[in-house]
Amino acid sequence: MTATPEPAPACPSPPAATAPPSADPPLWRDRRFVLLAAARTISVLGNGFARVALSFAVLALPGAGPGQLSLVLACQAVPQLVFILAGGVMADRMSRSRLMIVTDLVGAAAYAGLAAMVLTGHAPLMALCALAALAGTATALFSPAMDGVIPLLVPAGRLQRANGLLRVGMNSSMLLGLALSGVAVAVVGAGWALALNAASFVVSALLVRGLRLPARARTGSSGWADLRDGWREFAGRQWLWVVVAQYSVVVAALNANAGVLGPLVAENELGGARSWSLIVAAQALGTITGAGLAARIRVRRPVLIAVLATFPLALPIALLAVRAPVPWIALAMFGSGIAADIFGVLWATTIQREVPEAALSRVSSYDWFGSLAFAPLGLLIAGPVAARIGVGPALAGCAALIVLASAAALLSPQVRGVRAPGPAPTGEERGESDERGADQPR
Repeated sequence: MTATPEPAPACPSPPAATAPPSADPPLWRDRRFVLLAAARTISVLGNGFARVALSFAVLALPGAGPGQLSLVLACQAVPQLVFILAGGVMADRMSRSRLMIVTDLVGAAAYAGLAAMVLTGHAPLMALCALAALAGTATALFSPAMDGVIPLLVPAGRLQRANGLLRVGMNSSMLLGLALSGVAVAVVGAGWALALNAASFVVSALLVRGLRLPARARTGSSGWADLRDGWREFAGRQWLWVVVAQYSVVVAALNANAGVLGPLVAENELGGARSWSLIVAAQALGTITGAGLAARIRVRRPVLIAVLATFPLALPIALLAVRAPVPWIALAMFGSGIAADIFGVLWATTIQREVPEAALSRVSSYDWFGSLAFAPLGLLIAGPVAARIGVGPALAGCAALIVLASAAALLSPQVRGVRAPGPAPTGEERGESDERGADQPR
């Protein structure tokens, strides 16, 4: 997508963020939006390959086992939490598209290095950890910039549809990547699958280059001052920090289920990996459906609906706790996938509408940081808790935590009260309004 044309001096166009929807072409005819969507779809497809390929690559190393795999994956995950706030500050201080390009290229270099080590058979564990940490850092710096780019490309009245369409593409791409990754690893090997992911980052960088977003105006403030300003924007909105606090608990419970407890139940009582794959695939299909639905629905209280959409996430965990039949669990996971992406689209759109554009990436970074704060803890304590009280009670506890955290979020007046703006009037409606105003006495 090329740079936005210069407006005619005599009749400047309104900024993209405030133009009425009727003044803009359909999103799929907007070249810059299509470039962004294509970049994310291709990059997520590559990540789907990498998630499986990296695990098999590590496990195939001489003497490697679950401990070494956990170490490499932890080295990738921890920087995503540690550097996310720095990513928000950087994205609000420079061109967001330029930052996305740089981090895409850093990610490409990291995965190319991993691929080279695996293909040559020379893969020291510490080198794998270092490159995994580099890849995780790139993700941390990329995410807040990506969240802040969308309102620069899409009018405010079309943000929800844009977020929904982006998620449909990314969720479909992730599902395809996960489905094909096992085949790719089996046919060409884990090293070449990692190389495919590196190539996807390069393609993404080339596509993002077409956005050509301008550099940010220099403020003269320090990074710490920018971080404090971002905190004030975040903490000054009760609905924002309440839901982030809610999701810190929800994500920890979901991680414990998806990473440890669910697979344990599937392995011991539901038929093993095949049953668990069916359950996870059902959830992935639900996210695609949910994103498509969320792109079209119109709600007056988006934060309230988003929080209510969190309750269904507890149902499949509760069914796992009582060892329900696999089709029931898969159906509940499909429903939870729909609910999760309805939450995601409404939440992202509300933040983009309510937070000033100049601070959007910093606020997004606080959102990411808070939501993921307890995610490692969920994985860390799930196993010991299950060993002490049993897998079923541990799963029931996770479901209860999701319900309790979501119910607590509903106590906030702002969560219940934030309203979406109404649709912009059409030209005909504006003309009728002007006529009525002209009839009124002055």
